[in-house]
Amino acid sequence: MADTALQLGIVGAYMVVALAVGVVAYRLTERNAEDYYLASRTLGTVVLLFTTFATLLSAFTFFGGPNLAFSAGPEWILVMGLMDGIVFAVLWYVLGYKQWLVGKRHGYVTLGEMLGDRFGSTRLRVLVAGVSLVWLFPYVMLQQKGAGQAIVGLTDGQIPFWVGAGGITLFMILYVAVSGMRGVAWTDTIQGLFMLSLVWAAVAWILTSVGGAGAATAAVAESDPEFLALGGGLYTRQYIVSTAVSIAFGVTMFPQINQRFFAAGSKTVFKRTFALWPILVLLLFVPAFMLGSWAAGLGVTVPEGGNVVPALLGEYTPAWFAALVIAGAMAAMMSSSDSMLLSGSSYLTRDVYRPLKRAFGSGETDDARETLVARAGVVAFAALSFVASLYSPGTLVQIGDTAFSGFAQLTLPVALALYWRGTTRDGMYAGVVGSQLFYVLHVFPVVETLAGLAGLAVSLPTAYLGWTPGIIGILLGAVLTVAVSLATSAAPGENRAAYQVDGVEAD
Repeated sequence: MADTALQLGIVGAYMVVALAVGVVAYRLTERNAEDYYLASRTLGTVVLLFTTFATLLSAFTFFGGPNLAFSAGPEWILVMGLMDGIVFAVLWYVLGYKQWLVGKRHGYVTLGEMLGDRFGSTRLRVLVAGVSLVWLFPYVMLQQKGAGQAIVGLTDGQIPFWVGAGGITLFMILYVAVSGMRGVAWTDTIQGLFMLSLVWAAVAWILTSVGGAGAATAAVAESDPEFLALGGGLYTRQYIVSTAVSIAFGVTMFPQINQRFFAAGSKTVFKRTFALWPILVLLLFVPAFMLGSWAAGLGVTVPEGGNVVPALLGEYTPAWFAALVIAGAMAAMMSSSDSMLLSGSSYLTRDVYRPLKRAFGSGETDDARETLVARAGVVAFAALSFVASLYSPGTLVQIGDTAFSGFAQLTLPVALALYWRGTTRDGMYAGVVGSQLFYVLHVFPVVETLAGLAGLAVSLPTAYLGWTPGIIGILLGAVLTVAVSLATSAAPGENRAAYQVDGVEAD
């Protein structure tokens, strides 16, 4: 009981520190959307790099990935640690830099604003925001589910799942209400450095206890030689490429990541951050996923429904250190959650509530009412995802992968809109709706259910020559956008010169 109190005290203390940083940031935040959501587009290299980094450090990273490495081997490093880091860095520059230039010229805060202005379409703006909010839901739920599992594992089940999941839900609601992008970015930087340090400290501690990396790896080879062979079992070439591309493309369209493309302070900041990104990713994912693989060779027992990292720490490190690492993982989940809710609130108010209010003839919105809508939306969204986390049957990897691929369907239509003036409004509708519909039909058993009601046994394939439906949907979105754009003319209200950025002062 004393260990449990100490562990919960450490986790609680860390959350209080994070909240204190948010309060300080709140006092320095101006009462306007650009400052609240984008920190007035002034983020420097270190803060932009680490706020992006920490925002992506989620339950998927610290629990889902190591769990997969524990069950299938360390090749997950190729997916997340190497390929995903490089692909996202390229997208960060190709799409992110263009978005930054366009946002700097026109003052865009959200992706929906940028697309709606270019194509003169409130409906497209609402559609993109709606799709983003739909896929944001399972990823917020992922953080709550991870937090609940972390607390259960840390306390050996003395604290139930719903308490951990509910605790992080209440915290992220409070933090988003108090802070803004400035506070989120500051705490993200602290949390990213904290988590990176703790992961390497955990590796050093465990390897010292078992006789070094050679001994730990030899134990893996002895327990399951296939773990150290490339391309075996789960890790086919198609699986590795499909997963890496889906994750990198999906990350690019995450609201909390996509908005950071608008927040950089200068062109120099952008160049430095995307160049440093793959290095930072490797520094985290290699040790985190190797912990899961080494645990398999060391014979660590993971409880039913639990996660391998807390089990490994509990066996080889003292209670206070395990609590620190779990506090760091909780911090990563919080940094993801608060960023998601902050960006989600901007999508809700600016891309859904504001346009719909105008469409129904209610006039312009006032700041006070819009702020109320944003906060109410945050509370409702977080509460619903918390309830869903209590009943969701999927693993952390399954939930995360579903959300990543859902967002990934937006990437190529958006890329075409940014770089090809021939893209039309109808082409965007076709690319976005078509790819989303294709993916949704494969993810959710809609076809099977309808066929069952008709007395038929029909099902869609789970892969196409080894390639996931997510990848096929991405390609379909590009084909539909191009084909329909070529077959249609620009609609009234489209502004093909909206993304012209020649002469923009980048620094």
